[in-house]
Amino acid sequence: MTNPFGIVSSEAILEGTATDAYFERTRTTLEHAGKDPHVVAEVTADQFPTDSFEVFTGVKDVAALFEGRDVDVDALPDGRLFDGGPVLRVEGPYLEFAELETSLLGFLSQPSGFATAALEARLAAPDATVLSFGARHVHPSITATVERAALLAGLDGFSHVAAGEILGREAGGTMPHALMFCFGEGNQADAWRAFDEAVPDETPRIALADTFWDEKSESLLAAETLGEDLDGVRIDTTGSRRGDFRHIIREVRWELDARGHEDVEIFCSGGLGPGNIRELRDVADGFGVGSHITEADSVDFSLDIVSIGGETISKRGKLSGVKEVYRTADGGHHVALADRDGPDDGESLLEPLIRDGEVVREFDLAVASERCLEDANAVGFGMR
Repeated sequence: MTNPFGIVSSEAILEGTATDAYFERTRTTLEHAGKDPHVVAEVTADQFPTDSFEVFTGVKDVAALFEGRDVDVDALPDGRLFDGGPVLRVEGPYLEFAELETSLLGFLSQPSGFATAALEARLAAPDATVLSFGARHVHPSITATVERAALLAGLDGFSHVAAGEILGREAGGTMPHALMFCFGEGNQADAWRAFDEAVPDETPRIALADTFWDEKSESLLAAETLGEDLDGVRIDTTGSRRGDFRHIIREVRWELDARGHEDVEIFCSGGLGPGNIRELRDVADGFGVGSHITEADSVDFSLDIVSIGGETISKRGKLSGVKEVYRTADGGHHVALADRDGPDDGESLLEPLIRDGEVVREFDLAVASERCLEDANAVGFGMR
């Protein structure tokens, strides 16, 4: 089978067949009528600033989508936060990019939602280790998208091996409950000892400590079994058995410390979101976050023509005219017509991405992540 999982191919995306049918019918109609106007189109979520910021990402894929097309594209930098106005602008003959709209919006909408949720988790515990554990909740074809969004938002790592190969980063993680089951109840020490003997030295020795017995008992047994080689324990107690999770973690910490295992860290996972993380961040050292990221709402971007043949135009409810967006000194977001002066203290945020079909921007994930975290601080993300 050449396509056993029914995944839309890269070729279909680049050729424009990964599109909504009405764009194909639009092309047929315009070609029949001999029309191909020069347009400017803008991608927006909200027309005016809302004071509710989200992370912009996916622009690297957009660059690949438009490369070689007879268009100019401007966009926010990867990792920039926004709360209204255009995040991307395309200018050129309409039929040069008509069918690309569906993929364009998909490349931006879902990754930006993932990154925004990941940023919420990151900022809930700025000093803790926070890892992305959500790959199992999405289609395997987009796992690299999830993990890249998590890294962009400042998370410390992720779990998916193939995504790591794409991103040039090594996946993390130690052991699942299945490993413990294979050794059986009463043989937890054998499982941890075998793991310690089998995996590379650079792999952290994090023992899963909640499978058969209570979390305190298994944590102490892990510490006794691996001694100074144990880096930490992971508590993944299912929600139906969790009770007061904070009290459980505090009890584990107390008992480990009481027996001289102060250096053993406690890592928490299992359905955690920013609220749980804030509640636990003073008693736990790290967190695995999954569904909070992968269940994030996509950002509701749309692409609208705002100028055609040099004349401003818009559909009802949208703002006509080519626009610029600015970051003001107080961390605000400002939208203005491109042919008018922006705010005196404003920094223009749209930057060239494509010129005459050529990509004119480089993409560095570390730089984008730094930008995201700095911008979150500048705009007071989560504080407004």
